[in-house]
Amino acid sequence: MSNNLKEGLAALLRPEDSILVLIDHQPFQFANLNSHEPTLIVNAVAGLSKAAKIFNVPTILTTVVEERGGLIIKQIQDVFPEQKPINRTFINTWQDPAVTDIVAESGRKQLIIAGLWTEVCVAMPAIQAAGEGYDVFVVTDASGSVSAEAHDMAVRRMMQHGITPINWIAVASEWQRDWARLDTANKLAGLMIEHAGGSGVAYAWEQQLLNTPVPTA
Repeated sequence: MSNNLKEGLAALLRPEDSILVLIDHQPFQFANLNSHEPTLIVNAVAGLSKAAKIFNVPTILTTVVEERGGLIIKQIQDVFPEQKPINRTFINTWQDPAVTDIVAESGRKQLIIAGLWTEVCVAMPAIQAAGEGYDVFVVTDASGSVSAEAHDMAVRRMMQHGITPINWIAVASEWQRDWARLDTANKLAGLMIEHAGGSGVAYAWEQQLLNTPVPTA
């Protein structure tokens, strides 16, 4: 087997090796979000948060100067009601030991990051962590920027450092990997109905059809 973590089956996400960091999903950051329709990012990061809960993936919530930038959005906090987000002054999350010590102590090397904005508060920690040997994945549809160009350039820049762009449904699907894992499959199906847009609607419809008795003649 290759020693390269990004080759073959070893390149895919595993819940037991993953740790999720959600960065600065705060009102101030949403105020100048122009790369995506904000409701799309809210939906994606809510889905990602709930998926992490289903698969028992440790999740770190962090904000920057929340007393002026606002609290982390309710859709995230509601998934982790017991967790107080780590409030930073560092723009670069990876310079704050309150965050990095938790990641290091977990021993997990698949680092999944989403945040606002992609070109600043996502790119900085992602690039630094990749340089320190983490296998970094950035969830692009749960992240956003001041412009579509800024988001695109940030993703391209991070790819130059070996960082993998991915969307939240792909993350959840790689964590599931096998529909025979029934302990999480039913919960994931319910999550898809809530947050997977047209795919979730179609799945709900399919379940309706399968559960509708065929009229007898």
